[in-house]
Formats: sequence, C-alpha cells, structure tokens
Amino acid sequence: MKVQIEYRDQKDLPCKELYQLFLAVGWAAEDKTTQAMIDHFNVGFLNSTFVFSAWMDGRLVGCVRALSDLHFRSVIYDLAVMPEYQQKGIGKELVRRCINACENSEWLVQTDMAKGFYEKIGFKENKDSFLTIPCKWF
Repeated sequence: MKVQIEYRDQKDLPCKELYQLFLAVGWAAEDKTTQAMIDHFNVGFLNSTFVFSAWMDGRLVGCVRALSDLHFRSVIYDLAVMPEYQQKGIGKELVRRCINACENSEWLVQTDMAKGFYEKIGFKENKDSFLTIPCKWF
C-alpha cells in the first residue's frame, strides 16, 4: 500500500509537532528540553530560506530546512522523518524539493549518521574542514 503524503512548503511548522518529530528521531530529549525551548522550536525553520514538510492525515511526519544565498551555495539542515515513515521515499522527496528550489546551487550537508542516504541520492564526500562554535542550545 502506497502512503499518501501531502507535501507543503510553509515555514511556520507547529512547534509541538516539530518537537515530537525531533524526539522521535533522537535529536531532542525530554529531560533537556524546557517549555521555552518547545515554544520556540520552529525559529530555525522560520529563519530558513526553504522549508518543506511531509504530512499524513494532518500529522507532521517529515521535514527539512535549507539555508541558501540563492545562487552559489545552499545547505541542508534538519532532514527528519518519523521512524515509521522512513524507507518510503519521503526523505528523498524532501531533499529533491530543496534542490529543485535552487537547482544551480552547490548543495552541502553535514552528516555522519545519514551519509549513505545522501550518497544514494547523488551527494559526494567533500574533504573540506568544518570549524564550529557550539550553539548554547546543545
């Protein structure tokens, strides 16, 4: 049976549903998340260039966001799909929508856990170094 997914391109994802999605994929922890954090959980999405989400029967089951200069470089962040909806092409479709939104751009993603997924859809390993200053929220 094929899953009927509705795809949206809205940035204002509901904070509670987004938090539940992040909990389900292991990117949030109840014991480390305050109500204030939940109330503002979609701030990164609101301030992103592109946001695409997947919905099943009115429930958020997947999302992705990207930052882009709309010409040279675009970066994928926070591709998440509810575990029970993984392996159904939802993540691939969300990434496809990002790339189609700015198809001539170089697309980047930083990942360890999903490296194989991204390689299957055309991403190649890059040996550039990433330097970071940690975020206060993690």
